[in-house]
Amino acid sequence: MHRLCKHGFHRTFQSAVIMNRAWTLFKSHPYIPNVLGYTTLFATADLIQQSMMGNAKDKVTEHKPDRMGQDLSKMSTEGVTVAGEAKTDDLTYNTKISDPEGNGKALEENKTSTPVQHVPQLHGIDWAQTARVALVGFCFHANFNYHWLRGLERMFPGGGAKRVSLKVFLDQLFAAPMTISAFYIGLSALEGAEDPLEDWRNKFWTSYQTGVVYWSAMQAVNFSLIPPVARTVFVGGVALGWTVFLCNFKQQKSDFLS
Repeated sequence: MHRLCKHGFHRTFQSAVIMNRAWTLFKSHPYIPNVLGYTTLFATADLIQQSMMGNAKDKVTEHKPDRMGQDLSKMSTEGVTVAGEAKTDDLTYNTKISDPEGNGKALEENKTSTPVQHVPQLHGIDWAQTARVALVGFCFHANFNYHWLRGLERMFPGGGAKRVSLKVFLDQLFAAPMTISAFYIGLSALEGAEDPLEDWRNKFWTSYQTGVVYWSAMQAVNFSLIPPVARTVFVGGVALGWTVFLCNFKQQKSDFLS
């Protein structure tokens, strides 16, 4: 029992030493882990979006039956009048056939069409899209957030309600519009869109309104509780859910949104 306790204490002590060294290295070289961590989380958000909401889920294709018998009202063929009625809700067609002499004889025939077939189609991850998201995240968002957060802390150091509120206000006033715009315009340009500003025009305002509510709370936590050296990584972790929303929102058709 004594040996087990001693061995457990020794392993805990070694883990603490490793964590302390890693934290010291992180503080001495904050740029690389912050930027790489942010970029990785940014790309992971697109993979989550594709797996849960987009390209990687099973899509069901509906094969609807032929509707040629729907509009058969009052057709005359070789002296026979055919009056057709179609019910598209239950996919059952009632056809009445009467002779031209008006003897009052009618034949009702119910024909049940082939039921709707559901064909699952498994789509893989679009790695090109994920690469584009990662490129935008690395080239702009990760580097911008790293320098922006450091600059805010230098201009307005410390915590306190007033300082935190001021930094959150400036972040939403300047940084939020820039990062949202860079996301839509950057991805559209990398996709080779004819009009790189189309998604930005149709989706910016909705994204910004949603982001103000979400990011104001997250940045308040960031500026008040997280050490300045780790704030970019924290933003990257918080941005995971936000980027899933943006990636999914971007895939929606602009015509529908407008």
